[in-house]
Amino acid sequence: MPILVITGTGTEVGKTVTTAAVAASALAAGRSVAVLKAAQTGVRPDERGDAEEVARLAGPVTARELDRYPEPLAPGTAARRAGRAPVHPQEIAEAAAKLATEHDLVLVEGAGGLLVRFDPAGGTLADAAELLAAPVLVVAAAGLGTLNTTELTAREVRRRRLDLVGVVIGSWPTEPDLASRCNLADLPEVADAPLLGAPPAGAGALAPEVFRAAAPGWLAPRLDGTWDAEAFRVRERPVPLKDAGTAT
Repeated sequence: MPILVITGTGTEVGKTVTTAAVAASALAAGRSVAVLKAAQTGVRPDERGDAEEVARLAGPVTARELDRYPEPLAPGTAARRAGRAPVHPQEIAEAAAKLATEHDLVLVEGAGGLLVRFDPAGGTLADAAELLAAPVLVVAAAGLGTLNTTELTAREVRRRRLDLVGVVIGSWPTEPDLASRCNLADLPEVADAPLLGAPPAGAGALAPEVFRAAAPGWLAPRLDGTWDAEAFRVRERPVPLKDAGTAT
């Protein structure tokens, strides 16, 4: 798996923290890592972008960003409004392939979801993944509403005959509600792919050295971690309705 495409089921689901955790775990396993942000939006020239944030949290990775646009919009829209050239899927694929010749692992982080448009022709991260024939990791939200978006994303990955590595819950709540607890069993079912991790809420605010030490414990062995999905499900499982004293 020299190149891994990391997409979300939408915005603010924990893609960057997940990317940083995957990078930190790979570094801890002795692998060289590059992180490619396909297009950064909503960030000024003097602000730290997602790739740089991954490097801050994970450690010595090669961080590359193809372009950035100031408004927090879909890349294609943000590029048009800024009067700038868009980033095309072919450019993403070429940059990732070049990085893969120099690193053991290249993490390609998208913007928003899998089918967010990058250019006027409707090019997407999914198109870049197809050009690379790269596996895809889906980052999903924990709570109510995540099953539909996760299943739709998984179906599109498979429709394109790409390998869906698994699903990571991008931010596991400190006090998970009933929906979040039930989703531990339901997410891998609707995605037809394994649950591969659950970084805790607030992980991105940890000191980098703490983040790096903890990251392998948030991810499954498939992602160079030690996280046990079944043990996590058992620990977080919801109390059955009959055991909660509610009439059936």
